[in-house]
Amino acid sequence: MQTILGSGGAVAVPLAQHLRTYTDEIRLVSRTPQRVNPSDTLFPANLLDAAQVDAAVAGSSIVYLTVGLPYRTKLWQEHWPVVMQNVIQACRKHQARLVFLDNIYALGYVQGTMTEETPVNPISKKGEIRARIAQQLLDETKAGNVEAVIARAPDFYGPNVKTSVIDITVIQNLKKGKKAQWLVNSEVKHSFIFTPDAGHAMALLGNNAEAYGQIWHLPTAAPALTGAEFITACAQQLGVSSKFTTLPKWMIQMAGLFVPDLKESIEMLYQYEHTYLFDSSKFEKHFGFQPTTYGEGIRLATHV
Repeated sequence: MQTILGSGGAVAVPLAQHLRTYTDEIRLVSRTPQRVNPSDTLFPANLLDAAQVDAAVAGSSIVYLTVGLPYRTKLWQEHWPVVMQNVIQACRKHQARLVFLDNIYALGYVQGTMTEETPVNPISKKGEIRARIAQQLLDETKAGNVEAVIARAPDFYGPNVKTSVIDITVIQNLKKGKKAQWLVNSEVKHSFIFTPDAGHAMALLGNNAEAYGQIWHLPTAAPALTGAEFITACAQQLGVSSKFTTLPKWMIQMAGLFVPDLKESIEMLYQYEHTYLFDSSKFEKHFGFQPTTYGEGIRLATHV
């Protein structure tokens, strides 16, 4: 049995699809799980409840933690350490391997390219929380209490990824005949991962014994595009004008006074102010994996 905790998300869905390569026993766990494959087993559970997590993990050989919590710093501070501890305890008890889908918030502002060796240096509250839970898992791994992988990914884009910045501010606006929008600086390069690649890579990591005990950057196309280039590529696929507006930081801060989601994003805007380059060559070389090009990824993301 291979189990996805936090099923239904942008990466969890393609992960479930790719796990069929390895097993027909897939358990999908969330508050309201929905099947991806006809044979999936659905297991409703709250990951904040240790007993429910224990039951969800029981019988699993590999567990994938892909859950996304509401984008609120206070909730992250309260809930993420609890979720991570519950999952670690359950995996330890049931001797299940763990693959944790992480982001790059803990690295903070990086001048140059982000690799697996880039020092942890958070400059945001959310980054501090992500650093804490990743270290929580690394400590348990080093102590021999659990076999685990940390799989890092940059920002997402892909088919039916309705919560991504790219889908909301670029693709959907263009489809509606509106100007696309980009945050802060449209002239710097910004890496994005294609979600089907991320799901495929998670399945590969989980089912490769040599991968455990390491941090891996999930396969992401290079070279990265600037915001303007990304918007132009999307517009060309949709056959519409590539006109766009760049939202300055001060405007987002003002809007954040009235829109909670925008307020929560302000501390992360450094990721759009500066070049944001993600290196996944370690994964690509080890697995012989070629990430989907931005041209093909944008074609698939826009034609759904």
